[in-house]
Amino acid sequence: MTVQAAAMFDLAIIGGGINGCGIARDAAGRGWRVLLCEKDDLAAGTSSVSTKLIHGGLRYLEYSEFRLVREALAEREVLWQIAPHIIWPLRFVLPIQPGMRPRWLLRLGLFLYDHIGGRRKLPPTRSLDLTRDRAGAPLRPELHRAFEYSDCWVQDSRLVVLNAQGAAELGADIRTRTECIAAKRVQGLWELSLRDSTNGAVRNERARVLVNAAGPWVSEVAGKVVHGSKPSPVRLVQGSHIIVPKLYDHDACYVFQNADRRILFAIPYEQDFTLIGTTDLDYHGNPSAVQATPAEIAYLCAAVNGYFRSVVTPEMVVWHYSGVRPLYDDGARAAQAAKRDYVLQLEHPDDVPPLLTVYGGKITTFRRLAEAALRILAPYLPPATGRAAGWTARQSLPGGDFPAEQLVEQTAQLRSRHAFLSEAEARRLVTSYGTRAEYILDGATTTAALGRQFGAGLSEAELKYLVQAEWARTADDVVWRRSKLGLRLTAAQITAIEQGIQSILHQDRAA
Repeated sequence: MTVQAAAMFDLAIIGGGINGCGIARDAAGRGWRVLLCEKDDLAAGTSSVSTKLIHGGLRYLEYSEFRLVREALAEREVLWQIAPHIIWPLRFVLPIQPGMRPRWLLRLGLFLYDHIGGRRKLPPTRSLDLTRDRAGAPLRPELHRAFEYSDCWVQDSRLVVLNAQGAAELGADIRTRTECIAAKRVQGLWELSLRDSTNGAVRNERARVLVNAAGPWVSEVAGKVVHGSKPSPVRLVQGSHIIVPKLYDHDACYVFQNADRRILFAIPYEQDFTLIGTTDLDYHGNPSAVQATPAEIAYLCAAVNGYFRSVVTPEMVVWHYSGVRPLYDDGARAAQAAKRDYVLQLEHPDDVPPLLTVYGGKITTFRRLAEAALRILAPYLPPATGRAAGWTARQSLPGGDFPAEQLVEQTAQLRSRHAFLSEAEARRLVTSYGTRAEYILDGATTTAALGRQFGAGLSEAELKYLVQAEWARTADDVVWRRSKLGLRLTAAQITAIEQGIQSILHQDRAA
């Protein structure tokens, strides 16, 4: 085992999910020297298995989490403006179901939803007559009325990657497949031992402050890796989703109330599918091993069958995924009532180097969490030499440098420059890479110019970009995190992608 000499950073972050990458980008932009290590791929945990929504969390109003809801609502339009290629508005239809929450309560909640978050561009709530509106067509005939309101969709794992990419372009050192195996305070600094999972090499690094943003592994890192840490209790809550063939033809989403007072979403997904989720169950196992259970799948099917005319069965499920939310344990009795807000815990005993531990959080509020984290840590860091606090609200993420309302126009412009692309191909490239689709196409005028075709529109040129610019190292990184092309590829095609990645890596090492 080889151990290399230590470098020096202002800020070291353990965890390559949305919170870790968001903190890394903000800190790098302010001029601090940043190191981020992730034991697996970026967004390999919770950040790639969300419901994919940028939303205020309407149901959190029931639990009086007004600060969280207000902050999340305000962030919807901020994030849409800085990442319009991977975030866009959606309309959500909430049918009024007799025996569930009364109409007046839903209207009150939606009035607050419309007015406490500084909404400017998203359309307001309106009432629907389901017997006349197209949103009523897929629903059971006894459902007559509904409310329709606004939230946003996000390609969650791409949001993580773009934050990491933005951080790296500002000077941050992003190391994936690199596990922090020990962190201890030595002579006024943190000394980290980082192990490269590809070759076993261990490298020591030093940092002024340390952030534990390990998500579901936050307690494990605190207890086994970070010497002297005193972690707070964490509640792991499992959330599962299923994907079925498209259940309806319009582009709105549904929000359904269930008899257990949970709500479920049915959302158009990847053009040809419908996403249904989520569940809330306490989880006690290894977060890496979490899977949707047959009982959860049956629950989701039964819940939506109370609303749709067509019957959804477990046999229709073409893919399912599950993740673990690392929530701060506030003692709530039910998993769905557990605190969703983030908690930042600073440990700084006797003037030794500080440790900040991140608990909970929503993908919607990652940017505000990063600002709060750096506000806490700034007194222990050198004076910032870069941008002022709040800069991430104005600076677009990589590829998002175009007006938020012009996503359709971006697709048309890409096709005008590359006429060989179909509309579907151009749309996928724009809603993945935005203006950086040109980095992949690089003046190409024919499909052949993009090299080998692996299936579902994935070219050799795109694969090379994902490996060289976005840290992709395995087929799963490409087909389930950087994209959802796994829904359209065969096992043989995915194997070919794996081989293609290894070939690109070999060529890069040889160059």
